[in-house]
Amino acid sequence: GGGSGAAACFPLGRALLAVRGAQAALFLQGLLTNDVTRLVAAGDAAAPPSAAAGLPRALYAHALNVQGRCLYDVILYRLHQSPEEEPHILLECDSGVLDAIQKHLKLYKIRRKVDIAPCLDLSLWAIVPGERDGDLGSSLAKCADQALILTPDPRTEVMGWRLITKKGANLSEIIPGSHIGNIQDYHRHRYKQGIPEGVKDLPPGVALPLESNLAYMNGISFTKGCYIGQELTARTHHMGVIRKRLLPVHFSAPLPKDSIPEGTEILTESGKSAGKFRAGGGELGIGLLRLANINEPLCLNIAGDKVKLTASIPEWWPKPASK
Repeated sequence: GGGSGAAACFPLGRALLAVRGAQAALFLQGLLTNDVTRLVAAGDAAAPPSAAAGLPRALYAHALNVQGRCLYDVILYRLHQSPEEEPHILLECDSGVLDAIQKHLKLYKIRRKVDIAPCLDLSLWAIVPGERDGDLGSSLAKCADQALILTPDPRTEVMGWRLITKKGANLSEIIPGSHIGNIQDYHRHRYKQGIPEGVKDLPPGVALPLESNLAYMNGISFTKGCYIGQELTARTHHMGVIRKRLLPVHFSAPLPKDSIPEGTEILTESGKSAGKFRAGGGELGIGLLRLANINEPLCLNIAGDKVKLTASIPEWWPKPASK
């Protein structure tokens, strides 16, 4: 592709909320799957102060409902520099659920000292390094003064970096040699890697966090105190068997635009259900599949036509301890 050697910067249409105040971390801790104290105490004694200041930390998590199903996938960013400062956290979410997530947060805020407000003056970018970028990190760190936040994506290395700037910042000054990418290419990259993001991939009240690879994406703590939806999630984890997972799927022909109903069944050759299609574009997508069926020929019925597809296990998944 054109200039595949340079880093591509993708303008993400995701929303940012500021959550700040003395009890901000405590408040988020009770609503999210991950351990927010790790983010807020990120100026830990072991790290040199410059590391804490220069690379604000990011944390991936889901907010669950009481039945333990995913409501919102979020990334938290720490804006305050030291653990002594009052917490100031940016929360990234699907922009389609901005109102819903604000209502959800306000519902549980009850008299806590927390202020929640959308950040309309900020822009959020994904940076996916090109093949020849070498250590993007060191070159990025040099020009980070215009960047409010510049941090490796907390979910997995294959997703590159997250950048938050003031609206209208000059990207070519922040990341010399980079180009603005087409958002479709960002989604293609995500689907190829099997990374769910937003409500199409993780339908609220439907998706289960562990089937959605939340543990693989560093999005859950099994040792933190209680949070909404914890019981079911802990039980699933301790039973240790996850039979279905979100996986990248590749179609034999490009999909027709928008004609595939959400949750369309993925079938085996003999016609039994192997899982459900979630979202995609072109010949790539993401589906919730029974692990027992993933090496079989699979297909989708689209308006009476059978479209063949193959599923694959992403490279970035942790390798099984023993075959």
